[in-house]
Amino acid sequence: MGIFKITKIKLTGIIAAVLILFLSFIFIRGTDLFYFILGIAMFIAGFPFFLSIVFESRSTREKDEMFLEFSRDLVEGVRAGTPISKSILNIRKKDYGSLNPYIEKLANQISLGIPILISFQTFARDIGSNTITRAMTIIGESEKAGGEIQDILESVARSVAQSEKLRKERRAAMYTLVVQGYIIFLIFILIMLVMKFKILPLASGLSISSDSLEGSGSSMPAFGGMISPGTQATPEQLTRPFIWLILVQGFFAGLVIGKISEGSVVSGLKHSFILVVLSLWINAGAKLFLG
Repeated sequence: MGIFKITKIKLTGIIAAVLILFLSFIFIRGTDLFYFILGIAMFIAGFPFFLSIVFESRSTREKDEMFLEFSRDLVEGVRAGTPISKSILNIRKKDYGSLNPYIEKLANQISLGIPILISFQTFARDIGSNTITRAMTIIGESEKAGGEIQDILESVARSVAQSEKLRKERRAAMYTLVVQGYIIFLIFILIMLVMKFKILPLASGLSISSDSLEGSGSSMPAFGGMISPGTQATPEQLTRPFIWLILVQGFFAGLVIGKISEGSVVSGLKHSFILVVLSLWINAGAKLFLG
């Protein structure tokens, strides 16, 4: 996929992030500033991928919308009695936005004598849109079955129009759920911060002795190995797992939001990116001002 294709900008961002992390690990590891710098490094590394996801999603939507216009113009030409190959050549100069180079290639293939079905298959493969691929498959299978090309194109145009309508309605309906997902996650972070800075510090005076562990019959170190027997629990030891809990929650919450709103886990990566970076910055900011 184009999203995961490594370009110069993406590679530069990754190298800069690794360098920042390396220097931070050496000079400010264990300080409150470390997680804030970690958030900046993740932002630098992930922002090019975030833009790639946004632009590719927007490009795919535009291609699907332009294909609807293209199929409607094609139906009008065939309905007027013009052969489908001639209709494609007639409308090749119209403006279909991001579809223009693909339509130009389709027209060139037809003018060279390549069969319509093969040209359509190449057209769908080059674009890579699921909607267009399904439409071309329907046209190809119907043509093999001996259907009327005019009726086939009209059915495809109606199907694409209905699909686009349902997609827009779904996007509008899911907008509220997306906002709710972000609000719920921010509330989750707030609860974690209250526990981290207000509740758990009250337990920092707990003393874990070896006698109490022996009396309980447990051979496990206290708090899963974070606190050694005979030592006193510090706020830092008690709250250390919280940042990783928030990051994991943010990553998977973003994937769920993307799947619900756009029907794609890959689209959810942009939400995961926003939530993870937001988590790091809020946590680091809270430690700087409240810690």
